[in-house]
Amino acid sequence: MGAPMIMAQPLPFVTAFVDTIDKAIQAHAVDHRLSPIQRTWLAFCLTAILVTNSVCWARFARASLGTYSLAALSWMFRHAKIPWELLLIASVRVLLHHYGITHGSLVIDDTDKPRSKSAKHIAYLHKLHDKESGGVILGQTLVFLLIVTSKVTIPLGVAFYRPAPELTAWSKHERTLKQQGIPRKHRPPKPAPNPQYPTKQELALGLLQQCKWHYPTLTVQCIVADALYGSAAFVDGAAVLFDGVQVISQVRSNQKVRVYKRE
Repeated sequence: MGAPMIMAQPLPFVTAFVDTIDKAIQAHAVDHRLSPIQRTWLAFCLTAILVTNSVCWARFARASLGTYSLAALSWMFRHAKIPWELLLIASVRVLLHHYGITHGSLVIDDTDKPRSKSAKHIAYLHKLHDKESGGVILGQTLVFLLIVTSKVTIPLGVAFYRPAPELTAWSKHERTLKQQGIPRKHRPPKPAPNPQYPTKQELALGLLQQCKWHYPTLTVQCIVADALYGSAAFVDGAAVLFDGVQVISQVRSNQKVRVYKRE
């Protein structure tokens, strides 16, 4: 069965939510706001996402009963002067106020999103290891930050990760040399970090910094991340950002744990 058809007008509660977001945007930056057309378009897109359970302009156009064309929907997304960087911030503030949330735990994680083999112009596209087939696929890697509370879990931020080309080339060459049995001292050194390609840990710290800046009244009880983020740089940096809050990470097999001055 195809996507269910919806009315051309957005759902009333979605329209009310978008209006509240617009007020939150104006409270954050007085020189920014959504125009009536932008509010209607955004409310329709959110309604279409709920009804079609997808993010697809073609499905949205079919569900609009001819009110919106595919070209019109995508044009608004690509060209409308909407304060995109403020939408998530304002949405989160609205939800925090609605649920009365004043504290919670922050969770850092990352995920790989496979894309089509024909995709060539998508931002941050790179080769990923396919765990199922063992081969290589094209996709994107997202680092994201969540707040987990007793009432609801809310996404606070997301960043795209892309490995540095010189590091990718070095890793591939390094594996080949290892397989050939070449000693480490005769192998090329690891290239220096490229600031244009931040690591996942650096991206995660950036998301935590944005969280502290945009939601200053939010009390962070702890920060949770998996073993990838168990480095001293990330753990210490995250703790400093939130005044020594506990940072919990999975211990790797090559790490030592100190308990009461004992390792």
